[in-house]
Amino acid sequence: MTNPAALPVVSAGPVTAKERIQSIDVMRGVALLGILAMNIQDFSMIGQAYLNPTAYGDLHGLNYAVWYVCMLFADLKFMSIFSMLFGAGVLLMTSRIEASGRRSGPIHYRRMGWLALFGCLHGYLLWTGDILFTYALSGMVAYLSRKWRPRTLIISGLLFTAVSSALFVGSYVSMPYWPKKSVDQMRETMWMPSQADLAKDLAVHRAGWLGEEKARAIENLGNQIQGNIFLAFWRAYGLMLVGMGLFKLGVFSARAPARVYGWFIGLGLFVGIPIIAFGVHEEFSHHWDLRQSFFLDFQYNYWASYLVCLFWIGLVMLICQKEWLPGVRRRLGAVGRMAFTNYLTHTIVCTFLFYGWGLGFFGKVSRAGQFGIVLAIWTAQLIISPWWLDHFQFGPFEWIWRSLTYWRLQPMRKQLAAPAIPAPAEA
Repeated sequence: MTNPAALPVVSAGPVTAKERIQSIDVMRGVALLGILAMNIQDFSMIGQAYLNPTAYGDLHGLNYAVWYVCMLFADLKFMSIFSMLFGAGVLLMTSRIEASGRRSGPIHYRRMGWLALFGCLHGYLLWTGDILFTYALSGMVAYLSRKWRPRTLIISGLLFTAVSSALFVGSYVSMPYWPKKSVDQMRETMWMPSQADLAKDLAVHRAGWLGEEKARAIENLGNQIQGNIFLAFWRAYGLMLVGMGLFKLGVFSARAPARVYGWFIGLGLFVGIPIIAFGVHEEFSHHWDLRQSFFLDFQYNYWASYLVCLFWIGLVMLICQKEWLPGVRRRLGAVGRMAFTNYLTHTIVCTFLFYGWGLGFFGKVSRAGQFGIVLAIWTAQLIISPWWLDHFQFGPFEWIWRSLTYWRLQPMRKQLAAPAIPAPAEA
């Protein structure tokens, strides 16, 4: 078992490169890149198409294959892993600070406060799919559980994620008693827009930044309130607790027995994937009905996604444990170390490509074309991230966040090692 307090302690400031756990950076890099495979749909098409693929765009041939593979291996999976790693990161940072004899609370809550502000700026000014605000709220609460035992953390975390599932089932049961106007409004705004609403949505996203801002602000406020109440907060907070528990058990530091990671891979591939595939079959057989698909068939992926998370965790940790693919691990680790910068870069690049303030391709790129853009961004970040970290200590946005958290400017450039002075020759 990994004991966070036993990790090397240099100071109560930001963690240094030597103190980092490479397997966590690699896993974070995989999760960060994987998240884009799903987010690209929300950047490039109407929001309803993310939840209901029949709402917009071609869904045949290669387009269907891209959607289906992403549904099986990416949807909810990488966001879940990222939440787990965020919890592990909270545990790592606070344990390190406390081991140095300082109180971790003030630094942690200052860090979460700035993250919440970044999330608001991100969501209100650029893109309504922001997750930073939710992570900040969840991280504030997760801090209170950091001393719990691993088993308590994991069980409690899964129970908290069940809150969203229960709310969805309750909505399924109660929906026949809702006012027809409320059902129709939900169907148009979340599931299947009318032609008038579709045309309006496309026009708004293809307008300039000011033209988009009113709709973006309204939608983001709804996500921050309703989205967190019904789904995002419970899942993110619960999975942060799970991540803390897994870290304490040595899972994320690649110290668990190799057979454990083998079981993870097997459970994900041979149990999780078939359950999700069955859920997709049910959604199509129910013709993507709002009540049945959104509230009930959704549950297959909601729960089985945890098993597919285990597949990804097992695969990445086994590669790190066996020290396979050193070059790939180095690049993915660099992407993970710059996750904040790379995540915001996704937004900047994709909103430029698809929104009216940029090239305005919103609603014009097929799902296959979207994935081609994803591959191009992956390639760029796998090249740029290690190059950047060869010259600088942090990514640009990591540097801003850390400087604000610790109330002092952090050194940005890497210090070149002084040349060794040869010892004088003996007489």
